[in-house]
Amino acid sequence: MAKIHGLLDLGRRGMAVSQSALATTSHNIANKSVDGFSRQRVDVMTNPAIGDSKTRVGTGASLSGVSRTNNPWLEKQIEREGSNLAFLEGRSGALSRLESTFNEQSVKGLSNSMAEFFNSFRELANNPESLASRTVVRDNAGAMVKNFQEMDRQIVSVANELNNTVETGVREVNAHAKEIATLNDKINSVEMTGATANDERDRRDLLVKKLSEKIDISYAEDTKSGMINITAGKTGVLVGGTSFSELKTSTNQFNQTQIMYEMSAGGTQVDITEQFKRGALGGAIELRDGMVASLRDDLADLSYNIASEVNRAHVEGFDRYSKQGENFFDIPQDGSFLIENLKLNDVISTDVGRIAAAAKPNAPGDNTTANVIHSLQFKATMGPERTFTFDNFYNSKVGEVGIMSQKTQANYDSQKSILDQIKNVREGVSGVSLDEEAQKMIEFQKSYEASARVIRMADEMFDTVLNLKRL
Repeated sequence: MAKIHGLLDLGRRGMAVSQSALATTSHNIANKSVDGFSRQRVDVMTNPAIGDSKTRVGTGASLSGVSRTNNPWLEKQIEREGSNLAFLEGRSGALSRLESTFNEQSVKGLSNSMAEFFNSFRELANNPESLASRTVVRDNAGAMVKNFQEMDRQIVSVANELNNTVETGVREVNAHAKEIATLNDKINSVEMTGATANDERDRRDLLVKKLSEKIDISYAEDTKSGMINITAGKTGVLVGGTSFSELKTSTNQFNQTQIMYEMSAGGTQVDITEQFKRGALGGAIELRDGMVASLRDDLADLSYNIASEVNRAHVEGFDRYSKQGENFFDIPQDGSFLIENLKLNDVISTDVGRIAAAAKPNAPGDNTTANVIHSLQFKATMGPERTFTFDNFYNSKVGEVGIMSQKTQANYDSQKSILDQIKNVREGVSGVSLDEEAQKMIEFQKSYEASARVIRMADEMFDTVLNLKRL
């Protein structure tokens, strides 16, 4: 048979359960806006009944723990789709910069400069003895060279921006890895006591997502200790239990920031840059080593071919003084050509009379060389099979940048929509609803008051028993 003091214990346990439930509900409300937080709930279990024979009386309920409402599959989906979105985001900004660099509509671009340069030779052909026409040729040549160098500088600026993205991203990865290792230790310590480290696990899950937004990672949780181990790329062990390793950066001969992994403390560093194909760093690396490097090489090929073709024609001609023509542009012949070193021949810059227009000496009115140089504009000299003119080759690169930028933006918008949908599903599963929590708060408050009444009732029963002796 149940005893009066059993009612006191029953009420006390009921108040403890309700108090814990109220505290958990308040915790949920306070963390509603915290990124990565999972709604928590109190797990209540029925206490064993007491009594003998056919009479068994319940003893109320007790708190078995506080758990988080979390779907690991959804978290994995968000991590994977977030990495894909970050990859596209890491490319879209730089592609927009490249697109503005190759913009031929709102600014006087390189295509216009090349056309004006070759057209100035056509004007010279119309008046081969004119110093004014030769001055226009020199000025347009200088403007074209400056345009080439400005475009090259802007492409290098985009490459440097991508290098900075890699550098900054590696620092953030190292900071996240350090914090995850610390959380591993906390989670292990908490869960060794039988409790669940809900808040620490939420924070760790969020950091794993942020890591995945930066680089390729693979990870697995030790079911015994609750700690996770993370590998960056294919070989870089980033987090191992309570320890972590830092990724390093270095610059190669092409001025590209590389990601290095140290095999052991102070040991050999291995280049693992090519292992990253996802995340913001993967997108930045692919764009930097792919399209940006290719565009710079193509621009150098274009400028070199223009300079060498013009030089080849110019040295065959004769200038206003009937002297053999010289190289129009100064370019190295040892294969060490750089756009930044491209310039007009100092002799021509000083005296425009040295610009060749004739094919023979002492031939006033001869415009053969000027016409040959002008016709180079329409000569197929570019591409692997020399099937593109200068204009066609350049315009094809402008088109490539535009198409890639539009495609990346479209993929980004689509991927963002996918990620938002998954996040909405997660919010429905793990998110905090203020209306629902307010309703629960009222429920637990009433439960707390009811448990308190049980204690008051037991106290009154004790008084009744004690007063029996006075009768």
